[in-house]
Amino acid sequence: MGTAASPFLHPIAAELEAVGAKPTAKVLSRRARQRRQIQAMIATSYIVDSLVLLLYAHAGTIPDTIGPAFAACGFASIAFYLVLSETGFTERFHDHYFVAPQLIVSVAIMLAFTYIAPEAGVMFLSTLFVVFNFGSLRSTPRQTALVWTATALGLAALFLLTDKPISMPHGSYLERVATMSVFVLTLGRCMFLGIFSSSMRRSLYANGLKLREAYRRIEELAELDELTGSFNRRCIMRMLDDEITRAHTVNTPCSIALIDLDWFKRINDAYGHPTGDEVLRTFAITVFANIRGIDRFGRYGGEEFLLVLPDTPNEAGARILDRLRAIIADLDWSAFSPGLRVTISAGVATLAPDETSDTFLARADSALYAAKARGRNRIASALS
Repeated sequence: MGTAASPFLHPIAAELEAVGAKPTAKVLSRRARQRRQIQAMIATSYIVDSLVLLLYAHAGTIPDTIGPAFAACGFASIAFYLVLSETGFTERFHDHYFVAPQLIVSVAIMLAFTYIAPEAGVMFLSTLFVVFNFGSLRSTPRQTALVWTATALGLAALFLLTDKPISMPHGSYLERVATMSVFVLTLGRCMFLGIFSSSMRRSLYANGLKLREAYRRIEELAELDELTGSFNRRCIMRMLDDEITRAHTVNTPCSIALIDLDWFKRINDAYGHPTGDEVLRTFAITVFANIRGIDRFGRYGGEEFLLVLPDTPNEAGARILDRLRAIIADLDWSAFSPGLRVTISAGVATLAPDETSDTFLARADSALYAAKARGRNRIASALS
């Protein structure tokens, strides 16, 4: 395989395809197309190497039949692999590119022709570097060890069990040109594969950054209520537990408020659920715009919301909620639908010593119930 076919052997895509369910028809078609592209590059490389062998033949170094025979062996291996690929046989295997088998066949061809035409052995042995460079882009450690072992045994047999005079032809000017071409082409291929490997690392790094950003976004979405953009119940409850622990540890005040949109079911019934959704979104946006950076606001359920107020005693908490109540009541809700009016009621509670989240929320809920009982559109504070 004296080829630079590896640009089409995309390791990232291959790994992604290896995970999950049975590949779709689209994926199978793309894989087959990539395999054909790889084999086209391999064929091109065999042609280039055969032309170098023709230079050696013209210089009288090797018989004229070596170049065509080398190309024929290469094309035969390509044709065999394409048959396996086009019939779908390779799809039965995890490595549908058949990297290790192709590497072993390539090594076998190079070693065989080193034995057959040792006068131009430098070309075949040099191409082994390209073969291994190619294999390093996609081979697993086990595949690499297998190919390396097979190659080592083949080289040992060639050098230790035969007396073939493996040569680097340079006697004539044409031989020097051919040998120079061998090294230039080998170095060029190895450099190209190195550049490709570097670009793959950069691509992998960039993809890793995108993946981390996607995970961050997923985690963010998992914490937010889809409709209002506020924290969902699970998240706001976790934040409440964290704040209770902090308040008990450093002995600072902490208040919470359970907020309910007054007569929200009537709004849905009278103006429709789309208008109700817009009311919830506008309410949440208004709250976010009028609370501190340390405060935490989340949807507790339905039209009920929880506001966590760190470092806030009861009186300050009540003032904050009354200001929010006035802001909500003064909004021009008729922009959504003529005659629409929205108000809120809230129950405020301040954390007691050694109090748990359950009793803390229960007191805030009792205060909210009291605010509703007094006519709504008002704030009530819980008893300590």
